[in-house]
Amino acid sequence: MTLQEVLDAIKTYGSVSTKNTMMRHGCQEPIYGAKVGDLKLIQKKIKNDQALALSLYDSGVYEAMYLAGLVADGSMMTEKQLEQWVQHAKSPAISEYTVAWVAAEHPQGWKLALKWIDSSDEMIACSGWNTLSGIVSMRPDAELDIPKLQQLLKRVQAEIHTAQNRVRYSMNGFVIGVGTYVDVLTKEAMAVAKKVGVVSVNMGDTACKVPLAEDYINAARNRPGGVKKKKTTKC
Repeated sequence: MTLQEVLDAIKTYGSVSTKNTMMRHGCQEPIYGAKVGDLKLIQKKIKNDQALALSLYDSGVYEAMYLAGLVADGSMMTEKQLEQWVQHAKSPAISEYTVAWVAAEHPQGWKLALKWIDSSDEMIACSGWNTLSGIVSMRPDAELDIPKLQQLLKRVQAEIHTAQNRVRYSMNGFVIGVGTYVDVLTKEAMAVAKKVGVVSVNMGDTACKVPLAEDYINAARNRPGGVKKKKTTKC
């Protein structure tokens, strides 16, 4: 499929009601109002077209950018391309999911994420924290920098309640990710989760809630069959 064919397909799935709902969740124009399930139908036709994925993101259309993250192989992207993606992510779902998905797949994703979390740009910082969450959920513990993760947990404990709005949400997700997927740090993450407690985030005109990290980790660790590392964070 060509870029225009994909954009036309997205339009056919769009609806005003879905668009309005998505905009309440912070999605920015241009947006057609297509659901994620519809985008996945298009994804099956595109498969692994890396060049098209990059063009979709560059289009600036919200759904096309989201779809780009589903299609692109982050390990094949350059650091420059990842930096371009994070700079142009102006919707929470794009910065927190799309960019983080591909960055977590990249060999330099860890390095980029540590850089991004120090950004004063709320969206970029969120991309960084979510990339870290993706990395700990996929990479074997033996490949993780455990001392650095311990430092980051302490940083979250000290800064989360004064951080920018969406950054608080992403930091909370990081604690959940470490507590759930990094066996040797579960107890430390749980301790941080207890001290942090309830995290207040303005979720706009939506029914979304911020998960209580302690409860979420407990539930995940006690699932039948235990916790297994993910193959991908894309959804």
